[in-house]
Amino acid sequence: MGDTIHFEDFTKVDLRVGTIVAVDDFPEARHPAYQLTIDFGALGLKRSSAQITALYTKDELLHRQIVAVVNFPKKQIANFMSECLVLGAVSGKGVILLHPEVSIKNGTVVA
Repeated sequence: MGDTIHFEDFTKVDLRVGTIVAVDDFPEARHPAYQLTIDFGALGLKRSSAQITALYTKDELLHRQIVAVVNFPKKQIANFMSECLVLGAVSGKGVILLHPEVSIKNGTVVA
């Protein structure tokens, strides 16, 4: 388990639901990854790099809703600027994406 944080720390993390609208290969990445474009509704489109090639094909990801942190600073990954962090559970087989059980409006806050 990680360090204990205060509730006020958690409230600073902006978690939102978004829909993946584009998936591209990312051959420049150090580890196999995709470049994702995600629609967060009123927040607009954001891009992210995700090391999820072991469990997901590009077709399986397209139009899938996910949960992401949208208020981290941008991060340069190879020649790509990542604007959000897609969340997943790490298993022995790879990263399993977190997602809502039912379709929900893009940009919805996760609490």
